[in-house]
Amino acid sequence: MKLHILDGYIQKIYLVEYPHGLLLLDGCSRPDVSLLRDFIQQTLARPFSDLKLVVVTHMHPDHAGAAHTLRDLTGCQIISGVVERPWYRGMSGWLMFATDLILTQWVAGRIGKRRQNVWYSPLLRPDRQLADGQLLPGFEDWQVVTTPGHTDRDISLWHMPSNKMYVADLMVQVKGRFCPPFPVFHPNQYRASLHKVRAMQPAALWLAHVGEVTLTDAQFEHVLTLAPNKPKTHWRATKLKVRQLILRTSKN
Repeated sequence: MKLHILDGYIQKIYLVEYPHGLLLLDGCSRPDVSLLRDFIQQTLARPFSDLKLVVVTHMHPDHAGAAHTLRDLTGCQIISGVVERPWYRGMSGWLMFATDLILTQWVAGRIGKRRQNVWYSPLLRPDRQLADGQLLPGFEDWQVVTTPGHTDRDISLWHMPSNKMYVADLMVQVKGRFCPPFPVFHPNQYRASLHKVRAMQPAALWLAHVGEVTLTDAQFEHVLTLAPNKPKTHWRATKLKVRQLILRTSKN
C-alpha cells in the first residue's frame, strides 16, 4: 500500500492507495471533497470512483463531514464502529452539533483558512458497522480497534503489516507536547483506550491533526497524566465559566 497524507481543511487526510482501489481512513471535512477529487484524478491519474471505502472514526465535522457526499459521488462504502444511537440526538445533540460546526470554522480561521460551508448530516448512514478486531472489507490488512473516550464511538485503524495505527483524535499536540483532545466525554474509557494502544506497541501513530509520530513511554505517560478524571466537554466548560462569572459578580 502507499499512504498519501494531505493537508485538509483543519485536519490531515489519510488516503491509502492500492492497485485495486483507494481507502480513506476518515470522513474528512465537507470542504475537502474537491481537494480529494483533484488529487485522485490529477495527481494519481485515477477515476474518482476508485475510492472504494471511507471510514468514519467518529462524528465530528472534520471526521464525518465529507462521507455522505463522497459516497454520492463515487459509490464508495462507508464504515463506522458499532453504535446503537446517533451521536447528535435530541435537542442537546443539535446544540452540540451547532457548536461543533462553529468550532470547526473557528479552528479554520486560527490556521488561516477562509470560511467555508462545513454543514453535513448529523445522522450517519453507514453501509456497515465493524466491531473491535474486524477487518476492513476489501482492505483486509487493516483492523478496527475500538478506542472510545473522546466520544462514545471512536475507532482506530491498525495497519497490521507495518504495525502502524491511525488513531484519529486519541491525542493532539499543543506547543510541541502530546495531550488529550477536547472534548473527552468518557474519561475512564479514554484512559483504557490509551493503555490499549500503548500495549499494542505500534511502530508509529498517525494523528488526525499532526501526521505520523512515534511516542516514547514517557510521552504516553505524559498524556495519561493529563487525562481528565471527569468529563471535559463543551457544556461543562460553559457551566464553569458561568459559575466563575457569577462568583466574580457577587464579590463585586
